[in-house]
Amino acid sequence: MALDKNQIAQRIAKEVQNGQYINLGIGIPTLVANYIPDELEVVLQSENGLLGIGPFPTEDQIDADLINAGKQTVTMVKGSALFSSAESFAMIRGEHVHLTILGAMEVSENGDIANWKIPGKMVKGMGGAMDLVASAENIIVAMQHCSKDGASKLLPQCELPITGIRCVKKIVTDLAVLEIDPNGGFRLLERAPGVSVEEIKAATAGKLIIEGEVPEMTF
Repeated sequence: MALDKNQIAQRIAKEVQNGQYINLGIGIPTLVANYIPDELEVVLQSENGLLGIGPFPTEDQIDADLINAGKQTVTMVKGSALFSSAESFAMIRGEHVHLTILGAMEVSENGDIANWKIPGKMVKGMGGAMDLVASAENIIVAMQHCSKDGASKLLPQCELPITGIRCVKKIVTDLAVLEIDPNGGFRLLERAPGVSVEEIKAATAGKLIIEGEVPEMTF
């Protein structure tokens, strides 16, 4: 059975390592904050100027002035810092973010990502995505494997305007966990519970690399 958005976020949280500074992109990535294990000491960064994001607030914790880059209300953990967007981007461009988790509309088998614009549709701007993909040590994408009309989003080449080239390391979709092979291709690491390798093959337009038995995801 395909994963829902929270399950995608929960699986990505298993990739988080102790001591990391992490930027969470808009959409599914913001949900990762709810699933980071308590024993890990990590710092979540938002490009609008917040270092130390906590889980999403309960109704009695909501502060309309405290938001992330996606304009969602958030909480702050002990020791958090607030600063200008300029200082936030200096942190990103200075390569002080260890892990970036982003949503995407398309990813190519070479690790290119398209996630900021669909031609002909209104867009507010690219946000911080281009800085993040150019500067982070590790980039993980959280996305649906296919579009609403069933077309694969994992492609030989991106068809939408590209945000960054050869930058994605790993992808977690509603069907699978994959990594970008250095020689090109999506290497299948795990499959969603109840989802077969054949289903993932059918949903992947780019080169899919399968080696041995592919285990189901665990949470």
